[in-house]
Order: sequence, then C-alpha cells, then structure tokens
Amino acid sequence: MRLLPGLKYLCRGISSDISGKASPVCTRLCAAQWTRACSRTSESTKESTQDSMMLKHLISKIKSTGPISVAEYMREVLTNPVTGYYQHRDILGSEGDFITSPEISQIFGELLGVWCVSEWMAAGKPRTFQLVELGPGRGTLVSDALRVFSQLRSVLKGSKISVHLIEVSPKFGDIQAQLLTEGQHLLHDPRSAIYKTGVTKTGLPISWYRDLQDVPKGFSFYLAHEFFDVLPIHRFQQRNDERDQIEICPEAGVIIQNIASRITEDGGAALIADYGHNGTKTDTFRGFRGHQLHDVLTAPGTADLTADVDFSYLRQMTEGKVTSLGPIPQHQFLKNMGIDVRLQVLLRNAADPNTGKGLIDAYDMIMNPEKMGKRFKFFALLPYNRVLSRQDTKSMKSGPTAPPVAGFSELQL
Repeated sequence: MRLLPGLKYLCRGISSDISGKASPVCTRLCAAQWTRACSRTSESTKESTQDSMMLKHLISKIKSTGPISVAEYMREVLTNPVTGYYQHRDILGSEGDFITSPEISQIFGELLGVWCVSEWMAAGKPRTFQLVELGPGRGTLVSDALRVFSQLRSVLKGSKISVHLIEVSPKFGDIQAQLLTEGQHLLHDPRSAIYKTGVTKTGLPISWYRDLQDVPKGFSFYLAHEFFDVLPIHRFQQRNDERDQIEICPEAGVIIQNIASRITEDGGAALIADYGHNGTKTDTFRGFRGHQLHDVLTAPGTADLTADVDFSYLRQMTEGKVTSLGPIPQHQFLKNMGIDVRLQVLLRNAADPNTGKGLIDAYDMIMNPEKMGKRFKFFALLPYNRVLSRQDTKSMKSGPTAPPVAGFSELQL
C-alpha cells in the first residue's frame, strides 16, 4: 500500500523510545436455572466472597422481579457498582483474563496518535482539540498517543489540547491516573460528573467522566478500542430471516449517535477498533477468563462478558449525520498507517536481541491474520465534508480536494 504523503514524516518524527509491554443463552434467565448452574460452580471453584455476593444478588433480583434480559444480566455482572467485574480488579495482561493490542505493542497506540494528528491537519489545524477515549483500560493507548503528540510538538505548535477519559471503573481510573499523571496534582470529587482532574506527564489537562454526555462540546477525536463489545446486548429469536438470532445493542446506538452529533456540530472524527462483523453473525455472546473461553452463566462476576460489534448497526445509527469508513481488518489499517516503517525505526534502536525479538513478536501478534490482524476491525466516523466521492471530485470545477483518510484504502459514503 502507498503510504499517504506526510504520514511517513509523522511516523519517522516520533521518538525511537521503546516502552515496555507485556508479552504477548438463553434470551431470558430464571432463578431456577441460576440456582442449578451456579451452585455447582460455587462448590467446584470456591469463589471469593465478592463473587458469591454477585451470585446472591442475581438470584435475589430474579426472585423479586422475575426473569431478566441478557442485556440486564451483562450490565449487572460487568458494571454493578459493588460487585461488578470491572469495578475492583485489573483484568488485563498475562495475569488477567485477556490482553489488548495497546498492551502488546506500543506501536498500536502511537499510530492512533499519528491518525489523530493526520486528521487534525486535514481539518485545517484547529487551534483547540480534545482527545476523548471511551473505556481506556489501563490508559496505555492514550499514553502512547500522547507521547506522539509530545514528539510532534513542532507540528502541533500553538494547539490547545486536552484529554478526556470515559471510565466507570474506580480501579481502572486509579491505574490510568497513575500512568498518565504519576499521581501528581490530582483532584478528586466522586460526586461530580467530572470525578477526577489533573495534568498529564506531558503537561496537558486531563479529566475523567462516567458518561460521554458530560464531556465538554468541541472539536474532538474520539477513540474507542474494545469498548463497544462489552456494552449490554439484547438477543432476539426470529423465524423468517437469514439469521435465526439477532443481537442488538441499543446502548451502542445511543452512544454512536451522540458521537455523530458531536462531530456534525463541532467537528472532529471517531476511530473505533473492535472485533465485529457487518451484520452477518448471530450468536457471539461469550465469556473470557484466564485467556480462555468461559461459560457466560458460570461464576458470574469472575469473567469478562462480550459480544461482537455489529458495525452495520453502528453505520445505520449514524446515517444522515456523518460518513463512515470501514470496517477494515486491523492488519490492513495498521499497514496503511505505516506500522512497518515504525517497526524498523524501533528495531534499529533496540538495545539488545531480546528487545528486538519482543518487538517482532508483538508485531506478529497484532498483525498476523491468524491472530489479531484479521479478527479486529477499524471503523471511522468523519464529517461529510471530509470525504468526497470520485463523482463529487470530478464534478468540482475548482478548489482543493480532501486528502485521503489515513489508514483506509477505500473510501465509502
């Protein structure tokens, strides 16, 4: 693939510093089902007190109000303030239940930072912009992206940049704050919509929120990596369709419409990276524990619950507001972004053969189609005036045409 003009410059303009990374249902549930399935689990796996609390909570809830939907089950298990899976533990990395691309390779987050800078330049270099990440995990992705911003400060000179993180987990919020600010100059107000504020190690103001609606309006880049796949889904059974089951995530629809409206009103773009499909799959609801598939009904609160993102649904929810690109495979997006150029820079500066091998292994993990390269997809939302079709371009008598969007080889309106 041809590297976009200027993209190679941005990739090579980043410091050669190498950062350390880790190595690489039923639609409704009744109390009786839960009692049988989960009592056996408690005996065999000897779950902790917190896990038992989740089980008791679910059984009590079902006995009190009747059967619950899959969506309600996911919401309770993952984000219940007291016993939710995400609330009080670090579940990422080799010692956790799963690992993500930013945790595997620093290049992943760096290239997303380059993508933001590229789109900022294409938008005319607005003086102020916000970097917003939904579900930042440990904060590794945004940390790598901010390192790019710092290294490209000559390009971003004069820009007023702020960072805004959407995080519902107190545990992850603390981990992010420690990584991004080293715990210095933090202000906490648990009762406020902006429950934490501070300054990043690179000198940028940073704020934490529980809801996207609380983030200030303004020209923004929205990043969502493995965020939409954990939002609660509804499952429907139907008879006259190519798919006998359909999974729909209304919460994803609300959030993506909010992002689209913000882009339309204030400018910016959104980049979504997740595993998913284009409206073709049926039953994708599953659990992960210890990097292995895990029964979604077993030991609730001890495993991650997830479902593939339906990108066709996200596209449908944003029609008439913004244009969408993708989804395209992760390996294709990263290749177009210049991951090979960046890898060679890091390899030339590797301190020893083991460091070089680690870089190559990480590259293989996120790029190999048999691993994460094809499984994960990239999907973007941009203003209509950012992308012009070939027909529109030919009909223009004069004036500049919009540059191609970095990372995407084919443009779709």
